[in-house]
Amino acid sequence: MNTVLIEKLLSILIKDEESPTTCATTSPWKTGNNYFIRTVTMHLVGELIYVDDKELVLRKASWIADSGRFHDALRNGEFSEVEPFINDVIVNRNSIIDATVFDHELPENQK
Repeated sequence: MNTVLIEKLLSILIKDEESPTTCATTSPWKTGNNYFIRTVTMHLVGELIYVDDKELVLRKASWIADSGRFHDALRNGEFSEVEPFINDVIVNRNSIIDATVFDHELPENQK
């Protein structure tokens, strides 16, 4: 391959040079946002601090053992049962069912 072609391919693949912890700018994941994530086995909330093509890393994360009424939980930011993690959490992206921005303070205490 010639240098021009390689540079063109790299410019297509690497669209966000200022933020190496995010995928291309077309990615819906934004570091610094809080997310509510449903995986195949559990629900999580946390602040997204890293994302690549296989994993996410959440800071200040909690396992939401019981969200209560789902719409109310997302609207008010209150959950029935919360189990905070001690350290950052790595989530395999293949396990994710869906996710949404969580526009509330993250829970810090067990409930």
